[in-house]
Amino acid sequence: MSRVFNFSAGPSMMPEAVLKKAAEQMLDYEGCGQSVMEMSHRSKVYQSIIDGAESLLREVMNIPDNYKVLFLQGGGSSQFSMVPLNLMTKSGKADYIITGQWAKKAFQEGSRYGKARAVASSADKTFSYIPKTDKSMFDPDADYVYICMNNTIYGTVYHTLPETGSVPLVADISSCILSEPIDVSKFGLLFAGAQKNMGPAGVTVVIIREDLIGEPMDITPTMFKYKIHAENKSLYNTPPCYGIYIIKLMLEWIKNDIGGLENMKKLNEKKANLIYDVLDSSNLFKGTVVKEDRSLMNIPFVTGNDELDALFVKEAAENGFVNIKGHRTVGGMRASVYNGMPLEGVEKLVAFMKKFEEEHS
Repeated sequence: MSRVFNFSAGPSMMPEAVLKKAAEQMLDYEGCGQSVMEMSHRSKVYQSIIDGAESLLREVMNIPDNYKVLFLQGGGSSQFSMVPLNLMTKSGKADYIITGQWAKKAFQEGSRYGKARAVASSADKTFSYIPKTDKSMFDPDADYVYICMNNTIYGTVYHTLPETGSVPLVADISSCILSEPIDVSKFGLLFAGAQKNMGPAGVTVVIIREDLIGEPMDITPTMFKYKIHAENKSLYNTPPCYGIYIIKLMLEWIKNDIGGLENMKKLNEKKANLIYDVLDSSNLFKGTVVKEDRSLMNIPFVTGNDELDALFVKEAAENGFVNIKGHRTVGGMRASVYNGMPLEGVEKLVAFMKKFEEEHS
């Protein structure tokens, strides 16, 4: 069976070069006689893997020296609790901008541990835009301001970051990490589940400024303390070893095959623009996001007819374009075109969209 083009919001497609390299090394990693999947996380061989992954991530993302990189578990959702438990410790207040379900869930979780305040929201228009904010809207005493950088379900992204003054900016970048360059120094903390743009499900990467790794709330479980993981270099417990290894391979691919994040961005723009050009010129398909806030990673669209949407999803799957059904809160379709989606997959999808429109106009 030939490989399909997986447009899932996550877990997502991975580059074939990465999968082939992992397959080659499955039984014997670089002559050590064992698979990464079975080696001890305390071994020298594995230490070289996790150190290599961190070193590559720092290089590719240009992470400043005063930030710690942590490889954790629990998915992005665990960070909804870890962030307030570790950071909402001075004033006990935090500001949140609600741009989708994940930001909303983070806000609800933050509200359990302190005075979380929803500063702005785009819920009034089904999260189809990024709400405008200015510095005066944020509490200068807040311990942090929280955003979800790219909204997987709704297809919006921050092209311009909120001005928060001296208040640390915290961002969930699960669905846009490694898709383009990002100025890490503008954030106090970044986190991302790996399963969309940088590897398999099971690893969560946290990039945190060292001065924010203080004493967490007394109620914080040991496994939820950034300080513990930083002090133990992500090896306090058995980490998601194989997932971290795949992240290392993904970073090697981005660095060596793609040529870094500037080139990654150009490729992602090319892929996204192919679809947006169809949506903007189509009489059948329509994008659901305001143009100025469109994501490069997640592209939701509809026909306006539920039966026609269902037919498109069905025929798309029959033609090798899978997991393209939109989230239930938006309906229609959603094409997630993460780093691992090859240009060929988008070109073929666009050709299919044009053919479908000719047949159903």
